[in-house]
Amino acid sequence: MRRDSPIASPICYNRKAVAPFRPNLDPSSPTPLYRQLGIYLRQLMESGELHRGDRLPPTRELAAKLGLNRTTVSAAYDVLESEGLIKGEVGRGSYVSATPPARPDTLNWSRVLTPSFSTGAGAPANGVISFASSRPSEGLFPIEDFRESCREVLDSKNLKALLQLGSPGGYEPLRRYLLDHAVGAGVARESDDILITNGCQQALDLLRRALVRPGDKVAVEEPVYPGLKNLFLEAGADLIGVAVTAEGIDLYSLRRALDAGAKVLVVTPSFQNPTGATMSASARTEVRAMAANAGAVVIESDIYSELTYASGDSAHAPPRLKELDPNVILLGSFSKIAFPGIRVGWIVAPRPVIARVTELKQLADLHTDHLSQAFLLRFAESGRLAHHQSAVIAAAKEQLRALEQTCRRFLATCDYKVPRGGMNMWVTLPGDLDAVSLRGLAQQAGVDYLPGRYFSISRPLDSGLRLSFAGLEPQEIRKGIEILGGVIHSAMRGRAGDTQPALALV
Repeated sequence: MRRDSPIASPICYNRKAVAPFRPNLDPSSPTPLYRQLGIYLRQLMESGELHRGDRLPPTRELAAKLGLNRTTVSAAYDVLESEGLIKGEVGRGSYVSATPPARPDTLNWSRVLTPSFSTGAGAPANGVISFASSRPSEGLFPIEDFRESCREVLDSKNLKALLQLGSPGGYEPLRRYLLDHAVGAGVARESDDILITNGCQQALDLLRRALVRPGDKVAVEEPVYPGLKNLFLEAGADLIGVAVTAEGIDLYSLRRALDAGAKVLVVTPSFQNPTGATMSASARTEVRAMAANAGAVVIESDIYSELTYASGDSAHAPPRLKELDPNVILLGSFSKIAFPGIRVGWIVAPRPVIARVTELKQLADLHTDHLSQAFLLRFAESGRLAHHQSAVIAAAKEQLRALEQTCRRFLATCDYKVPRGGMNMWVTLPGDLDAVSLRGLAQQAGVDYLPGRYFSISRPLDSGLRLSFAGLEPQEIRKGIEILGGVIHSAMRGRAGDTQPALALV
């Protein structure tokens, strides 16, 4: 049934704009996507966000925005029409024609809960080579070494104390270890303190609570890690995207953001997620000076800098922003260099900052569990972490070699730069290809990635995509890039012949 040409109808149709749809659709769920979408639209009607007479987006338009096949959206509309909730006619489009019956025994949670800023990126199907998740390879986890570290902690005399409530600041021996290491590296100063958090994500959450009020302007990299973007959107911040190129943050774009009144700048100078870009030493000096002159607080995410793979690069690594300016707030984590499932990160910052975020940490969860902190401390002090890091870097060199060779062969029409460390690489598709629309074809062919739209602030980034390679074996990388290259080539050939490739039903 065609619904894409709205004209007059006997129903009193509203012409007001409907708020953007943000359904959380999960391709891995046993519930088909068209039913998930139908449930979401029904909830909008129940909550009063969609009223009788409101026009629904055309199926083609909504499919493009959500990265779905048009038939998926049509199926959702058909279900709602069969329930008498919408009316669709040839040449008239689809409109809300009724209000769902009240359910007095069920609280209307869609009206009670605050809006979600989740990307709804979903998970790949089984058997798909997935470049979508930025995580280390489980195959490299040194299970026996970590088990031995845990056993040594469990056999220690202070086990009872580790199982008791502790300081909100974190396990004191780990705090000393990390802070001493930061001071020795010239990153921290005597005026600094440290807080242990549940990973870098909680560190960002605590800092946005401490620094950002609704309406405050916050400068973030664009493209940007979605978890960071969504945190600050939840805080009511006015986000300003600062363009990131293959060489790192664009200084002209940063100047405009600071001139526009950005109060906080969040930046990942080394192997940025999602682009893999690294800022030069001179650019870091300029960023530090620009932020200081503008009076902006700088939050530096430093979770990837120890994942440097190119020989000799670690010895000539550019300084961290925190080394250049004592006012910079530095974030670190064990998640990328050890185990992401053990949520231990930290904040190194001037004492007044740590005092405030420690108060917020105590309100949130009292403290990060001390047993996990003790396990990781023993893993580090024993030298096992350094040995594991060496193994990760050796494996990553093979991954990068496979990535570079196959990209040169199969992604020659794309724009990309293979990073020298980290976990991610940014690819720009040729022509006008849309990464969201292409994703369904890629999944059907056996490969997945995250489209650039998930990393956007103010620019569409529709032709961009992120490839996360750290969790894959070299042979998987080779096969995945070859498949992706074939999908891109077929799409371009179809575009040249003025034929649109059919999208997979996802």
